[in-house]
Amino acid sequence: MTATIWVAASFLALAMMAHLAGVAVAMVRCRRPAAPLPPPADGPPVSLVIPVCGIDNYGEDTLRSAFACDYPRYELIFCAARADDPVVPLVRRLIADHPWADAQLLIGDDAVSPNPKLNNVIKGWEAAAYDWIAIIDCNILIRGDYIQGLLAARQTDTGLVCSPPAGCAPSGFWAGVECAFLNTYQARWQYLADSVGFGFAQGKTLFWRRDDLERAGGIRALGRDIAEDAASTKIVRNAGLRVRLVNPPARQPLGYRSWRDVWRRQSRWARLRRATFPLFFAPEILAGPALPLAAVIVLASPIDGALGPAVLLFAAIWYGSEYALASTAGWPVSQFLSTALTRDILLPALWVDAWTGNSFEWRGTSMQAREPRHPGEGQTALATGPRGE
Repeated sequence: MTATIWVAASFLALAMMAHLAGVAVAMVRCRRPAAPLPPPADGPPVSLVIPVCGIDNYGEDTLRSAFACDYPRYELIFCAARADDPVVPLVRRLIADHPWADAQLLIGDDAVSPNPKLNNVIKGWEAAAYDWIAIIDCNILIRGDYIQGLLAARQTDTGLVCSPPAGCAPSGFWAGVECAFLNTYQARWQYLADSVGFGFAQGKTLFWRRDDLERAGGIRALGRDIAEDAASTKIVRNAGLRVRLVNPPARQPLGYRSWRDVWRRQSRWARLRRATFPLFFAPEILAGPALPLAAVIVLASPIDGALGPAVLLFAAIWYGSEYALASTAGWPVSQFLSTALTRDILLPALWVDAWTGNSFEWRGTSMQAREPRHPGEGQTALATGPRGE
């Protein structure tokens, strides 16, 4: 029994220290700055390549934000796989609304990989006029100083700069749950990993210096894995460089989400993480509060009258610190406790789901992660149906 108590106490202490360290790091790095970064006088010209597919909630707002960068010289390259995509007329209208912008829309699909997003992006990368290229998802709000932030995040050992998404503008309870996943859970752990030198790429923004990717085989090298951000992480680390995250994260307006939307998206991401980095995905079961709470129960149960207060104290520290992070970063806090609890109930189920299934859905397209057929093909390959996002 003594050994059980010692193990439970040690695990609880380590879990709480990691949790609070992640909160503290994210509170510093995710806080909105008091003033935007000024445009540099001698900054390099930058190409923004934005793949588009369908129209998301707040789609016009996010696409329009790309035209408002406060940067002296940048170009916008929108990429659509099909001319009949419903987002194409919107992009054309926005380009017409901003005749002073250096912007163009490219249509076509280069089927060189199983990744439909990468196939859509290739033409934009190859058409980019500049040596600094940011591949940015179309569903995030691009701040006026976003390019300055990307450049500021680079250091001498940086091979890639990325940004995780922070959920905003949720509509309904389940969109709030999505915010709880994106913000005080995923972003918190990502910024902690980045701060200790172990950052992972995030596909919302991939900011490359062209030569760094060309030395690894060019844009097509991102097709070595099931997801372009996983391939990016491996390319950068193999080069002896680091992935760094920009401060603060980009904001993604969510709008309405159903419970099915949230489950499918989180299941897809969990299965992708398991498929591309299985050794790092395995300990994710330790990241939520379920096992630390079990340790609290083990420690407090033998003491008369201690269990209830111990559980309440644990919850107050765990969720109170997350609430403080959300408030500091300016993230949504409506129904915070109920949405965070719902997220944490789902976390173990998602972890099991990732190990027991391979298929997932991407914008209505059925896909399946599987092991590579040949050595060197990448850690996974992707079988797809019709082209998705």
